[in-house]
Amino acid sequence: MTAKLYCMGESGNAYKAALTMTLAGFDWEPVYVDFFNGGARTPEFLAINPMGEVPVLVDGDQTLTQSGVIQYHAAEKTGRFQGETAADRAEVLRWILWDNHKMSSQNGPLRFMMNFLPEEKRPAEAIAWLGGRAKAAWKTLDQHLEGQGWIVGTAPTIADFACCGYLYYPEPFGFARADWPNIDRWLDGIAALPGWKHPYDMMPGHPSDRA
Repeated sequence: MTAKLYCMGESGNAYKAALTMTLAGFDWEPVYVDFFNGGARTPEFLAINPMGEVPVLVDGDQTLTQSGVIQYHAAEKTGRFQGETAADRAEVLRWILWDNHKMSSQNGPLRFMMNFLPEEKRPAEAIAWLGGRAKAAWKTLDQHLEGQGWIVGTAPTIADFACCGYLYYPEPFGFARADWPNIDRWLDGIAALPGWKHPYDMMPGHPSDRA
């Protein structure tokens, strides 16, 4: 039975899960959640995920939420992208936790406030604060990638697919690839992997669909 990923194209967290499953050869199909029109707050969706957020993966009798959990599920079931050694696998987990705490947790809200809130409701002080936090995270990642192709070891892992989650989107939120040459090179490397797709091509939903 094909697993179902409840997702939307605008969600960088959902993209982490979708990208991991696609590149790992894990069989899945998208189920669109119309977040901007309350789709994540309906009784039907909350019965699947009481947290009221995407992504959610339903794989047989398992329902999994949180992008990192879904990434690990796909990696373990396919035997791919987990890291080559025990030390690598511990390092992969460290970077996924870092992404959740320092990277995506800044990029996601920052991009949302700057692009998806009505202009008159965009909180300038919060945007400035998050922008500083996001810039610090980009600096950490860019420095880490100096002289190496992947975040951990010599091959791509789910750490790469976690940390890139928001960095392919076209909406402006202060991130410019030209400012971060090591991140820019690394993103090109991920995009060159067989099966890679842009988030708006991999999952349903796009800002223009709501115009």
